[in-house]
Amino acid sequence: MVANRGPLAGLKVIELAHIMAGPVCGLMLADMGADVIKVEKVPGGDDSRRFVPPDIDGEPAAYLMMNRNKRGIAVDLKSAGGKAVLRRLLSTADVVIENYRRGTMERFGLGYETLKHDNPGLIYCEISGFGRTGPYAERGGFDLIAQGMSGLMSITGEAPGRPPVKVGAPITDITAGILGAMGVAAAYAHRLRTGEGQRVDTSLFEAGIVHTYWQSAIAFATGVSPGPMGSAHPLNAPYQAFRTADGWINIGAANQANWLRLLEVLEATDLAAEPRCAGNAQRMSHLGELTEALGRYFPRRTTADWLERLEAARVPAGPVLNVGEMHADPQTRARDMVVTVDHSRVGPVQTLGLPVKFSETAGGIVRGAPVLGQHTREVLGENGYDRAEIEKLIAEGAVVAA
Repeated sequence: MVANRGPLAGLKVIELAHIMAGPVCGLMLADMGADVIKVEKVPGGDDSRRFVPPDIDGEPAAYLMMNRNKRGIAVDLKSAGGKAVLRRLLSTADVVIENYRRGTMERFGLGYETLKHDNPGLIYCEISGFGRTGPYAERGGFDLIAQGMSGLMSITGEAPGRPPVKVGAPITDITAGILGAMGVAAAYAHRLRTGEGQRVDTSLFEAGIVHTYWQSAIAFATGVSPGPMGSAHPLNAPYQAFRTADGWINIGAANQANWLRLLEVLEATDLAAEPRCAGNAQRMSHLGELTEALGRYFPRRTTADWLERLEAARVPAGPVLNVGEMHADPQTRARDMVVTVDHSRVGPVQTLGLPVKFSETAGGIVRGAPVLGQHTREVLGENGYDRAEIEKLIAEGAVVAA
């Protein structure tokens, strides 16, 4: 088995999750060293295996991204043998991650109360659309629905009155996975002190809500729900994108010192004496006029020219990159956020790296995503099944081995 020496090395995680939110949680734990065993359904495996195009030599790019660093087995949970296999795995696991609808695990005979009886220290992480309590607990969850109901789509877009726009990335899926991993780490710290496991419950809905901190603060204070502002900030100005001679640039000149330095770079120091620009409150009150005034200066030079001048003046600024440009950026590379990992079938594959760095327990990406059932024999052997028992399970269809 390939070793990952991250801070969670030795933690055994069973991932009963598909597509994105649950797999993000497993991915975060795996990148930090946990042994994450992904249990895929029979037939077909994770639904993201069918998210094509694109693919890399027949392997779906989406699946490769979300499941690198994990080992994979395939189990038919509708069969008695498959349920027995999973229950044995869970009896010695530290963590289980699941993102089924409420009641699914109970119907399999694998709900938390049952598993806790076998394994009192088990950390049981549930990621769902709306959480396991409340009037929406029975509903399924999708990122688009959660973005709309959490308020995110009401603050995303160019201006009020236009059609609603979602954040380009599936942000509630990804954030719910990160929140789940954070909850697992906290529950693990508690277990180390007490020996006690527990349930960890988060949702796409809550993952969307936490992204409204600034807008919720405004609504609580004023009773008015803020709307979309394009790239502008609801509390500081100027803090937004401007068109240049050849593209776009983001300017973060929100505090007074940076504002004055920006005016020097723009050669627009006369704006410093303008009462509507005197302080942040005045600039926010006249944001449209401010944007129009500054917008006349930036097209005079290229993005690269402005960035050089702004960096020299210590004004926070940055280009608006596309995803490919971000991959090639020297800071992305220096932080190991694009790495190459070997896949058992297609060879070297590029993927994204671990976004948290540790001084003593590095973590990282050490294996490619599994093909369906790649580690079935290996994992069952580690959990007490002999060769004959494994082959019998395969023959009867309770498990699938690559």
